[in-house]
Amino acid sequence: MVKKLLVVGAGLMGSGIAQVAASSGMEVVLRDVDPGALERSRASIESSLAKLVEKGRLEPEAAETALSRLSFTTDPKAGADADFVVEAVYEDLDLKKAVFAELDALVRPGVILATNTSALPITAIASATTRPDRVVGTHFFSPVPLMSLCEIVKGLTTSEETTQEAVAFARALGKETVVVRRDVAGFLTTRLLIPFVFEAVRMVESGVASPEEVDRACVLGFNHRMGPLATADLTGIDVLYHAALNIWRETGDPKFYPPELLRRMVDAGRLGRKTGQGFYSYA
Repeated sequence: MVKKLLVVGAGLMGSGIAQVAASSGMEVVLRDVDPGALERSRASIESSLAKLVEKGRLEPEAAETALSRLSFTTDPKAGADADFVVEAVYEDLDLKKAVFAELDALVRPGVILATNTSALPITAIASATTRPDRVVGTHFFSPVPLMSLCEIVKGLTTSEETTQEAVAFARALGKETVVVRRDVAGFLTTRLLIPFVFEAVRMVESGVASPEEVDRACVLGFNHRMGPLATADLTGIDVLYHAALNIWRETGDPKFYPPELLRRMVDAGRLGRKTGQGFYSYA
């Protein structure tokens, strides 16, 4: 049973994971190298909890208790006594390997080191540690407090015991799970999502239809809760872009190469909801 969780990376995903874990009764250390990111994370979590209270999905006392279980720090040695670690830093393999080498030296032997990557190979990340059998993918979905799925991904060396402990951890956070038993590029969900989103982007790019029309067709015609372009805005245009490039580099499959429009949106900083502008405006 996980009593204390260390989350490394205080961005959108790390903040969401920390919030859900604290709401589930865990003591949480949220660590980042950037004090500004920690300040934004605290404000984001407070706002998210307040919205849940406002909607009647959370009692005010429960929100206050969740906040009391959270600590925010830049101390690289904080969380050394954690029972479980989730890394949620930027999607760069070299960065993640450096973080995992550091975490491997920090926490007790046997503690699971999990990565929230959506596309990078678990096996490569695990190779930076002395415990590759205890490294696993825990791919949460954004926004973490609202989305019910966590994708559990086995690397080549991940043990079955580690996999089942990761499943139990995700379920303790109130998530449903699917287990991906081969460390293929993009795992299950990202590999399915990207070609679908990219075809929608190409239709807009070539003038076949507007973003609103593409999304409306998918919502009404396929009974999807959200269209592919609204999903891209929610996920983050840059997140999809870099995930797709990682899959394309590993597979060489052209369907994963980002359309020009998506590349230009990344260049322009139109990254979706988090910047206020993507395929839609969120001003």
